[in-house]
Amino acid sequence: FSGKYNSWDKVDPAELFSKAPTEKKEANPKLTMVKFLQVEGRGCDCIVLWLDCDKEGENICFEVLDAVLPVMNKPRSSERTIYRAKFSSITDTDICNAMNHLGEPNRNEALSVDARQELDLRIGCAFTRFQTKYFQGKYGNLDSSLISFGPCQTPTLGFCVERHDKIQSFKPETYWVLQAKVNPEKESSLTLDWDRVRMFDREIAQMFLNITKMEKEAKVESVSKKEKVKQRPLALNTVEMLRVASAALGMGPQHAMQIAERLYMQGYISYPRTETTHYPENFDLKGCLRQQANNPYWAETVKALLSEGINRPRKGHDAGDHPPITPMRAATEAELGGDGWRLYEYITRHFIATVSADCKYLQTTISFSIGPERFTCIGKMVTSPGFTEIMPWHSIPLEESLPPSEKGDLFPIGEIKLLEKQTSPPDYLTEAELITLMEKHGIGTDASIPVHINNICQRNYVTVESGRRLKPTNLGIVLVHGYYKIDAELVLPTIRSAVEKQLNLIALGKANYHQVLEHTLDIFKRKFHYFVDSIAGMDELMEVSFSPLAATGKPLSRCGKCHRFMKYIQAKPSRLHCSHCDDTYSLPQNGTIKLYKELRCPLDDFELVLWSSGSRGKSYPLCPYCYNHPPFRDMKKGMGCNECTHPTCQHSLSMLGIGQCVECENGVLVLDSTSGPKWKMACNKCNVIVHFFENAHKVRVSPETCDLCEAALVDVDFNKAKSPLPGDETQHLGCVFCDPVFQDLVELKHAAMRHPMHRGGQGRRQGRGRGKGRRPGGRLNPKKPKDKMAALAAYFV
Repeated sequence: FSGKYNSWDKVDPAELFSKAPTEKKEANPKLTMVKFLQVEGRGCDCIVLWLDCDKEGENICFEVLDAVLPVMNKPRSSERTIYRAKFSSITDTDICNAMNHLGEPNRNEALSVDARQELDLRIGCAFTRFQTKYFQGKYGNLDSSLISFGPCQTPTLGFCVERHDKIQSFKPETYWVLQAKVNPEKESSLTLDWDRVRMFDREIAQMFLNITKMEKEAKVESVSKKEKVKQRPLALNTVEMLRVASAALGMGPQHAMQIAERLYMQGYISYPRTETTHYPENFDLKGCLRQQANNPYWAETVKALLSEGINRPRKGHDAGDHPPITPMRAATEAELGGDGWRLYEYITRHFIATVSADCKYLQTTISFSIGPERFTCIGKMVTSPGFTEIMPWHSIPLEESLPPSEKGDLFPIGEIKLLEKQTSPPDYLTEAELITLMEKHGIGTDASIPVHINNICQRNYVTVESGRRLKPTNLGIVLVHGYYKIDAELVLPTIRSAVEKQLNLIALGKANYHQVLEHTLDIFKRKFHYFVDSIAGMDELMEVSFSPLAATGKPLSRCGKCHRFMKYIQAKPSRLHCSHCDDTYSLPQNGTIKLYKELRCPLDDFELVLWSSGSRGKSYPLCPYCYNHPPFRDMKKGMGCNECTHPTCQHSLSMLGIGQCVECENGVLVLDSTSGPKWKMACNKCNVIVHFFENAHKVRVSPETCDLCEAALVDVDFNKAKSPLPGDETQHLGCVFCDPVFQDLVELKHAAMRHPMHRGGQGRRQGRGRGKGRRPGGRLNPKKPKDKMAALAAYFV
């Protein structure tokens, strides 16, 4: 969203459905990708677009065109200047074929992606903002920083909770099974299966036991032998790859997709996002197979297939997007290592299996009678292993061989007994089962399925248990039950499935982009208003499972309004709550919070707290009120005392700021007055830390500045026994960057942050203090190398 619509506080979430304008921005502005493309495209006559060959890739084609067409040479009359390369793997053959058959980018497919993006943004943000603010303002132990809603994410969670509900409501029933064993030979026994399978009435089961117990022999009623076939697998598509990765390889779908993308980028496999399970007629199956002829794991199987002739793969589904996932070049375990090799090995084995023969086996069924009751015994014997040689986990299990028998043969009965058993509940959904359900109901695409599953895990709606089973948390269960109570369509897969069909019609040019967008947003806007009006229904469920803010947390710092203790709530997102004023104050996340010397903010009388990312990280004090309500125009929400511009407060940037950060452009190095005796200053924007003056008694920032670099001077009192100063001096006033006495006492490091989002900026490195002067020397001022990596190496200690 543009402008004020990004603010959760200034805008009613209902406005996001229609009023809020949207804009496309670079995901990472530091890469300046648009500018780079324009520099490359300036003065060019034509452009060939080599983007991923799916709908998202098609969408990026038009983003690239928006950037470069204004700077390219104008075409003469009707001359064609825009070309689209269609390829499914990064191999010489595929690239040459793509170059020889250039097409045009498909605007309809790009529009369907624009529609999905806008729908997900508007619907997801409106519901997420409303329910996050509503519930986090009331409950203190939700333990999730964002109570998110997503048109695909929520039905995905719904499947997990539906299975949980079945488990909870399951009532086990007792049943009885009649088991008979016969002895074809003296030392061997054969277990027979009862044709009635099971009985839920004990007395009737006991009656059958009494009848059969009177018999001494089992009579063979029939013997049938039938040759059966276990079909080789269909060619591999994305959903099947993700299913196997989770169920057999123990990899989460998101992780498996990242590995598959890496293998594709390195040229080992074809494009990993495909819905197709059918090879095109002109696909070079033999060429792909020949590349695998030297791998020790499957060389014999491959050579045998090449000499005897390959089998044409089974006819699968052709979605018209990409060929199935196929190995494109040979690899070794040493090359790929770890999970990369495990996934590549499965893809290769699956491919070899698709061109192998079917597995053939002989199934023998012997039907017995013991009195009036019928029993059966089934045996299987493999006659041709076929594809199970390369996929041994699909092989027919070895069973006891059945004795040779004919109709009328009699076998002595070893024992007949009644087994008491209980029906068992279903288990929690595995990721593989969830992927199957999502595909069946049209929730997400082959590319986005892993993202939705990953989201519900990250939001603390489900936890991944052993066997990669997804167990819903209290929060996930209450949310889904709340949606069912208010509007079941918010969580059922039906409405999203219908939207996906509309989006596919846009891609095929059969539906109007604007009409689909307006119609869908209108439906969800009505649903949103009804949801807001009926939120009390969900709140009743929340009250049962979660504690109100006033009842959670521990007293920490005093409120500046009522002077009573506010409670510190540690569960995500951590915050302070004053139950007397009924106010909640957000805090910086991913660190520890403690009271700061019982000192108070001079502006609002709130007690200061100290945030720290750990002993090797950085720390700074902050006022809970100022952090949420910036006191000065040049301050933004979420700033601590190390960014406060109060002119006289002893904790502010004005009093403790020393000089401009050595790495990022906007940061200032601020003295950490709590860090003694291992003193340090830290950048208030990025994660740079400068250690200095170890074992000093006191370190104070002087109002004087350095003549050379305009950084604030530092006044240091050293321990007499450990003073590094010349002679018997213990006190020195000087510039951290320029003073030759201080030069060897300063060491730059990077904070060890708890969370990857806090890695900080690595912008242009400039040797400056507060003003525009240069630092002429010192450990923090190496000569500026031309190479960026050399610059990094020079600054890291």
